[in-house]
Amino acid sequence: MQKFTHQDPEGSPLPEVWLRGPLPNIPDLLQPVAHALLQARDEVEALMDDFPDELLWTRPGGVASAGFHLHHLAGILDRLFTYARGDALNASQLTYLNNEGTAPASDPTTRDLVAVFHRQVDQSMNELRAMDEAILTQPRAVGRRRLPTTVLGLLFHAAEHTQRHVGQLLVTIKVQRNSC
Repeated sequence: MQKFTHQDPEGSPLPEVWLRGPLPNIPDLLQPVAHALLQARDEVEALMDDFPDELLWTRPGGVASAGFHLHHLAGILDRLFTYARGDALNASQLTYLNNEGTAPASDPTTRDLVAVFHRQVDQSMNELRAMDEAILTQPRAVGRRRLPTTVLGLLFHAAEHTQRHVGQLLVTIKVQRNSC
C-alpha cells in the first residue's frame, strides 16, 4: 500500500489537499468532493499509524469503535457512489452494511481496514474522473424507501459524511491513546 505523507520532498508540511490546487482529470464541479476524500485518506493514514490492533473494536465511553469507523468509511463511500450511479445496493453491500458495527470473523488488522478504505477512495476517485458534469443534477433515489436526491447531492454527502466519521475516529483514537 502507498504510504501517504503530509510533507513535500524537502520535508516541509503540505497544505491541506484543497489548498494544493486542482486535481488532474477531475471535473471542476467535483473538485471539492475529490479534495475531501483525499484529505480523509491522508488523515486516516496519519491517525491509524501504529494504532494497536487490540483496540480496534473497543468502545471507549460507549462510543463507536475505531474499527467501526474504518469499516463504515469504506462502506458508506461504496453505497453512496452506487446510488449516484443510479444502482440499488446488492446483497454483498447489504451484508457489509449489516456487519459494520461488529468485528469481522476474519479478524482484520488496523492496516487491513485502512487498506480497504484506501481502495474505496481510489475507486471513488476513478468514478469522479469518469463522471460527466452534465449528470450532476439528475435525480437519484436512496435506499429501500427511494428517498429523493441528485447525483451531486449524493457525492456531496459522500464527502461530508466521510469527513464527519474521520473526525469521530480522531476523537475515539485520542481517547484510546490517552487511556493506555
